[in-house]
Amino acid sequence: MATIRKQAITSSLLLYLGFAIGALNIYLYTKNGAFTKEQFGLTRLFFDFSTNIYAFGSLGAIGVIYRFYPYYKDNLPIRENDLITWVLCASLVGFLIVLGIGIEFQDYIIHNFSKEGSRLFLDYYFWIFPFGLGLLMFSVMESFSWILQKTILPNFLKETMLRLLTTALIALYYLKVVSFSGFIHLFAMLYLAIFVVLLVYIIKQKKFFICFKISRVTRKFWKKMLMMQGMLFGGLIITAVGQTVDGLFIGSLKGISFVGVFTLAQYMANLVQVPQRSLQAISVGALSQAWKDKDLVEIKRIYSRSCINMLLASLFIYGNVVLNAAGAIHALNLQASYLAGIDVMIILGLVRIIDAGTGVNGMVIITSPHWRFDFYSGIIMILLILPTNYFLIKQYGIIGSAYAQLISMTVYNFIRFDFIRRKFNMQPFDVKTVLSILLTAAAFGLAYFVGGFFVRWVAIIIKFVIFSSAMIAGIFALRLTPDAHQLWEKFVVRRLKTK
Repeated sequence: MATIRKQAITSSLLLYLGFAIGALNIYLYTKNGAFTKEQFGLTRLFFDFSTNIYAFGSLGAIGVIYRFYPYYKDNLPIRENDLITWVLCASLVGFLIVLGIGIEFQDYIIHNFSKEGSRLFLDYYFWIFPFGLGLLMFSVMESFSWILQKTILPNFLKETMLRLLTTALIALYYLKVVSFSGFIHLFAMLYLAIFVVLLVYIIKQKKFFICFKISRVTRKFWKKMLMMQGMLFGGLIITAVGQTVDGLFIGSLKGISFVGVFTLAQYMANLVQVPQRSLQAISVGALSQAWKDKDLVEIKRIYSRSCINMLLASLFIYGNVVLNAAGAIHALNLQASYLAGIDVMIILGLVRIIDAGTGVNGMVIITSPHWRFDFYSGIIMILLILPTNYFLIKQYGIIGSAYAQLISMTVYNFIRFDFIRRKFNMQPFDVKTVLSILLTAAAFGLAYFVGGFFVRWVAIIIKFVIFSSAMIAGIFALRLTPDAHQLWEKFVVRRLKTK
């Protein structure tokens, strides 16, 4: 757990640095006199479409790495390990299939985005594909890095470097070095750039070799791998559609200007997810090895610790975001129309807390012998999220999508939690879970009441200090997580003793 904790902290810091840079980018996108809501919404649609290109193009091959790489590592010299070669080949073939489908059905897509306010998307439709190819290739190498337990660089590239490059492109547009068209053309190449960097790094680490010779491990497991690949393919599509259906439906039903408002709300809500994303990346290698070794005690410990740690972290971030979101929009002189996304952000933040508070349940399932259940639970989620998003967006606008996600993700995470409880006798919640929620409510109420006597930046700072101080003090006083005390001992007490 110490290794996981150390890498999780480092990765989280990099993620927050990336989010800080992302916040700057969001500010530049949304401040008065900057990009239009349509232009900002277009960048979100690039991510939504490319996520689906990645899901369909991967053909489910990426998930096979998590389950089977330990067998390759333990039984083959690294130069004879052909797993990553076949995964890359499958992904390239998958991308070509998706590209062909995208060309064939472009008229249908154009028809769905032909309403006023969405035409900007049509002008840059084909530039989505190099963006999606870059995401797909980077995701292959990112997954390979995760299973090697080398998570810091890929996290830095994806969460920090990608945003730094975006900042540079925005600066070029602001300085009129490039037109908006030139901005989008360069924007489409961002993932390809960080893919090349990660590939070169892994090659220099002597961890990556192309091997087209079919190994004995592949001969032994290829049927199981193909079966798993097929199931994971369906699961990945379900996940991708679930993550992007809101932006796609909003763009086609309401126009991409509404996508811009929704994107700002979602960005603020996604701050809650940062600890979860870093911990998932770190834990996958340890969980995969623990399942191979049949070490259920270690799996239960990782699962339980992840739940309480991510719940506390998400509640801490959520409270600060909700307290200060509206004030920040006013203080930063963002376009007033973005205030319409505050209620959306509050609901989406609750969705992120539910997802984070159930820990690494997805990683526990997908690395286990019962990995098929990840697919089955995903089917239930997609059966919920597609119709609820469509009808609620059509009826209530962008807040309808937030309610659809709340309904769908609550059911989805409960099903996965109950499966792990029944199948593996692992139940991570206890009285500390309840105390964490009560502590957050008390800290929030105190900060909201006191901060209400102030305005603008003074109010933001006071609310942040009061809420954060109350949360940190409560976590230590109530001993809600052993990791907090271990970190205190390691980074504070020991250093004081050495002075």
